[in-house]
Amino acid sequence: MHSSVDPIEKLTAAFEKLPSIGTRTAQRLTFYLMKADKQEALSLAEAITELKEKTRYCSICFNLTEADPCDICSDSSRERSIICVIEEPKDVLALEKTGQYRGLYHVLGGVLSPLDGIGPDNLKIRELQERVKNGIEEVILATSATAEGETTSAYLARLLHPYSVNISRIARGLPVGGDLEIASKETLIRALEERRRVE
Repeated sequence: MHSSVDPIEKLTAAFEKLPSIGTRTAQRLTFYLMKADKQEALSLAEAITELKEKTRYCSICFNLTEADPCDICSDSSRERSIICVIEEPKDVLALEKTGQYRGLYHVLGGVLSPLDGIGPDNLKIRELQERVKNGIEEVILATSATAEGETTSAYLARLLHPYSVNISRIARGLPVGGDLEIASKETLIRALEERRRVE
């Protein structure tokens, strides 16, 4: 008796659920793995399993990590009075590649998007407020240059204004509608260096 779903269809459908993967790309990936050495395919499966089993969110900044707290939060050489607020863990990777930023991070876990049902309680905003209370001198708002990113940045600036903290926004070296992860290293360096104070 045959299983109801063909393994090729099942894997293709799984790939299609990934962001930016259409049907044709999903099929190409599936057939690539069919032709690949068995060990290569098993290595991919093992890497995915390890990712899910060993990776968690840092209890301080909410970046993805194997150890809690993460390497950045644990690093005593980091500038502990500055927090850069970003949307997703992938943004940490983008900013770390610049080699210019030596402060701490706070990962919101997304942006405010009322149409998608994402409000302040769905993001790590209360946790950010708690961190800011404890001797933070500057908060850099580094959300994306999308409408939702700008709305989130403006909301956070208003929320954090009562605290005695400098609030700045990364400069407009980023294209409107652009995410941090797709910006070049040079663009990100300029965006950090030319950040402006939020009044």
